[in-house]
Formats: sequence, C-alpha cells, structure tokens
Amino acid sequence: MGDILFLAHRMPFPPDRGDKIRSHHLLKSLADIAAVHVACFGDTDADFTHEHELAAVASSHCLVRRSKSMVRAGLEALASGNPVSLTAFGHRDIHDWVGRTLRQQTIQTIVVFSGQMGQYIPASFKGRVVVDLCDVDSAKFEAYAKDGSWPRRWIDAREGKLLSGVEEALSDRADTTVLISDVEAELFRSRISDPAAHQVAAIRNGIDFDFFNPSTVAPQPDLAASTGPNIVFTGQMDYAPNIGAAIRVMDRILPAIRAVHPDATFHLVGRAPVSKLTARDGQDGIRVWGEVPDVRPFLAGADIVMAPLEIARGVQNKVLEAMAMARPVVLSSEAATGIDAVDGDHFAIGDDDQDLIAAALDLLSDGPKSLQMAAAARRYVTTEQSWSAMLSPLASICGFDLSTGERNAA
Repeated sequence: MGDILFLAHRMPFPPDRGDKIRSHHLLKSLADIAAVHVACFGDTDADFTHEHELAAVASSHCLVRRSKSMVRAGLEALASGNPVSLTAFGHRDIHDWVGRTLRQQTIQTIVVFSGQMGQYIPASFKGRVVVDLCDVDSAKFEAYAKDGSWPRRWIDAREGKLLSGVEEALSDRADTTVLISDVEAELFRSRISDPAAHQVAAIRNGIDFDFFNPSTVAPQPDLAASTGPNIVFTGQMDYAPNIGAAIRVMDRILPAIRAVHPDATFHLVGRAPVSKLTARDGQDGIRVWGEVPDVRPFLAGADIVMAPLEIARGVQNKVLEAMAMARPVVLSSEAATGIDAVDGDHFAIGDDDQDLIAAALDLLSDGPKSLQMAAAARRYVTTEQSWSAMLSPLASICGFDLSTGERNAA
C-alpha cells in the first residue's frame, strides 16, 4: 500500500474548535491506516506551539502561517473571479510542498479536508481522491445572504454561487465526497447536476467521551457558587451562526427565563467574542467569558446547555460535548441535525422561541426529569457516537484493505 497526503485548511492541533476537532480525529485515524504526509495552515502563534504534536503523527508535514487578510483575499477574489474563501487559503509554499511530496513519496490517496484545499490537487495526480467537504458551505453563504444587509448580502450571495460550482467540480474530481451527516449529504446531492455520477458518503462527528467525562471534572467555581440556574452556550464567538444564537438567547429567551428565575445567569463561553457580545457582559444576568483554558468546567456547572442556532450545518460538537458531560441540552431542530438522539429523552428540541423557553423552564423546575435526560444523553453518546465507530468506513473510502490487520508502515 502507498501513503496518504492529507490537506487541511487549519492545523489539526489542538482540537479546540469544530473544524479542528474533526480534522484532528480524521488525521489520527488516517495515521492508523497508512503513513500520512500533511499540509495545513496555522492561524495563530498557539497553532505553531503544537507543531511537535503534528510531527509526531505525520511522516512529513508542511505548516504555513495564513497571513493573508480577508480584505486582500476579497480584492484578489474579485479580480480573479474566484470565491474569497479559496483565495484566502491560496499559498505558493503549499503548492510547492505538495508537488515535491508527490514526486518523492508513493502517494496512493489524497484526502482533502474542507473545500478550500481542493485547489492543491494536481491535475496530473492519478491516485484516489477523497474530499471531506464537512458542510455544504455554498448553502450556508446563501442563507447568510438571505438574512443579511447590503453590501454583505451581495458578498455572501456571490460566495455562495461560486462555491456551489467549486463544490461540484471537486466532487467530479473525487472518488468519494464526504459530508458530515446524512442530511448534509442529501442536501449536497440535491444541488449537483448529476447525483448518480457522484459517490457521496456521510461520516458523522464523534465525541471523545473519556475526555468529556463529568466524573473527572469539577464545576467552574463561579458557576458552582451561583444561587440561580446557570445556562451555558459554548462556541467560536466570531462565527455568525453562534453570534446569532447568543443574541437570540440574550434578547428573546433569557428574559422569559429570568421572569421565573430572577437569578438565572447566561454564560457565553468561547474565544473571540465580537463587540456586540462583549458589550452585554454584566447586563441582565449575562456573563461573557471569552476564551477559556477548558470548556468542561463550564459545562459541568451548567443547569442547562442551550444551542438555539438558526443556521447550522452538519453535526454540532458543542451539543455532543454537553451530552457527554451529562448535561440537559435545549436546542433548535437545526442544531440537532445529524445527531440521531430522541427529542424528550436525550435532549429537548424547540421549534421556536416559545418552545425553547418552555423546554428550559420545564427542565429547571423538574430536577428528576433533568437528571434523567442528562444521564440518557451521556449513555447515548458513549454507545452511539464514538470517534472509532464514526470513522470505521474511512479505510475503505480511502482505498485501503485492512483485512489482513497490517498497517502500512511509515
């Protein structure tokens, strides 16, 4: 068997945000199949402090700092007619490293993580290509455009239209196109011209339930000392869907909860909160924590974890993490997509603000029901959502026969 070339738009270490969590576990699984050579971008100094972890997994690697500003990427994209998100991840050093690696190594399969990295697949490559799009990004930008204001609406509409063509072209090039859920895979099939000509598969996100284990984590002290219920939302807080969900809680859900529980506090936990969120810190039962070293103590101290996303693609890691920490989760149907748990047993889905408020108040008033749901949530993820189970089809998709039980030596 040959080796694997893995192209990721972000450094897979540390696994501390949604896309990096998926690429991290994908890379580790690939490394159990064959020797892996990795090209990826680092966004921050912290990414580069973890380069030794990447080197320990990869047979060779190329880690490049992504320094191109979005303004520059936008201007280049307008001039070239390309999507901004592809232009932002264009870099000559990765092109050159990929070329050298293909000349020097026996690469059997190229695995592309996220559509931005498809630009590095050489037209001359004759091996297998697997593209993990994760989500249908073009549909996400179309949703942004629908709800946005000028000029952002035009920018997002352009991005959605161009990305749709890129996604289909990548799927034409790929032996298999992977999406993060059956729902997302079906959405992708509905948007391409000849679905029967494309091999599309779903690989759901898993959860490291040994790491997210409530028996090993103490609640964050401020939450533990709180006299009222703690409502927690986690996520990357410069990401538009998370911003929208947080504002939804602050403006439309939390006031109704505080009408019944005046001491209730909404804890917003996640890196890079935008100014419209930080400005609310300390107001009307709102705490904006920003980046924290470990999200688990905040989950451990939560009476309820909320995820009322109105735009959600794929599987929400924040939901799986809360469930693994045995917390009752109140969420929108969009945030529940791709998680085959049962509404009312493993979490509580609300179709609108009033449903979400009612579900939260019900759980806050019924301690035994809340504990029962929390325990059921933990059981569900440990039995149904392990990373090893989710990634079990990966070897076959990548064209490797591991029936002999032998791993390709690095």
